Amino acid sequence: MADERKVKILVAKPGLDGHDRGAKVVARALRDAGFEVIYTGLHQSIDQIVQTALQEDVDAIGISILSGAHMYVFPTLIQKMKEVGLDDVIVFGGGIIPLDDIPKLKEAGVKEIFLPGTSLETIVEWVRENVKPRKVTL
Repeated sequence: MADERKVKILVAKPGLDGHDRGAKVVARALRDAGFEVIYTGLHQSIDQIVQTALQEDVDAIGISILSGAHMYVFPTLIQKMKEVGLDDVIVFGGGIIPLDDIPKLKEAGVKEIFLPGTSLETIVEWVRENVKPRKVTL
């Protein structure tokens, strides 16, 4: 169909966390799998991530977080997304996240968390099954 488009994913590194190798590897794997990927680079504020998602009309946001701030970053991101009308954008993430926090993050609206050691194939397959192009209203 002419109106179908590639799934567009924003991969972001919030806060002061300076380690982005994993985010870059995941972003490349998603791009190689046929998704359109925007990588924000390091040290993004939550507001910057939300504004980029809004401007780029993304279907999903993937957050890489190793800093331990996940219990603040994810809920705050999801709340700010709701405030600007992006509540239909899927949020997923990965990094160093304690197992006990994963159910709390999912309750807050995070669709999936990928821990260190998750294969790229698993992440790509999850995105294929769970992220679809959003309806664009003109």
